[in-house]
Amino acid sequence: MPNKLFDNVCDEAVFSEIYNKYSKDLKSYLYYKFGEALNPNDKMQDAFIKLLANCKKITPDKAKGFLYKVANNMMLNEIKHQKVVLRHKTVSARGYTDESPEFLMEQQEFLEKYQNALEQLPHDHRVAFLMNKVEGKSQAEIADILGITKKAVENRVYMAYKKLKENVEELKYLKGKSKR
Repeated sequence: MPNKLFDNVCDEAVFSEIYNKYSKDLKSYLYYKFGEALNPNDKMQDAFIKLLANCKKITPDKAKGFLYKVANNMMLNEIKHQKVVLRHKTVSARGYTDESPEFLMEQQEFLEKYQNALEQLPHDHRVAFLMNKVEGKSQAEIADILGITKKAVENRVYMAYKKLKENVEELKYLKGKSKR
């Protein structure tokens, strides 16, 4: 372990020592837990980049936990992204429809607006919202995965939905239409 004299991992020697000590194990952990399809080597490298970006905040003895948490979250986010991609592929795979061309065009425009609005959400709000609405996870499950309180998850999902309603005009009337 790096010298206890260092209070962060910004020093090149300390960072190199941490990289040499944990990189192989972190890559193996990601590979065994998630498989090769999600590029565990890339996520391991990205985790070290985040460590370097936050080096002043992380002490050498907390670096391992930080790396594993960040890499694990990156892999979970990638899985969520892949699920969304797969869902959209299955929706568009159907070659025929009974809907009018106008409806299909409006639907496509809505999906584009919705995707753009999702991309504009802050990362933490988007993650909580998609885990809740797309994957169907409870707020308690999300809180456990993200390492935050249930109230924080509730707030993130609410704020994400509020922002989506602001950015996508059609969502403002969704609740009103369902009551008719």
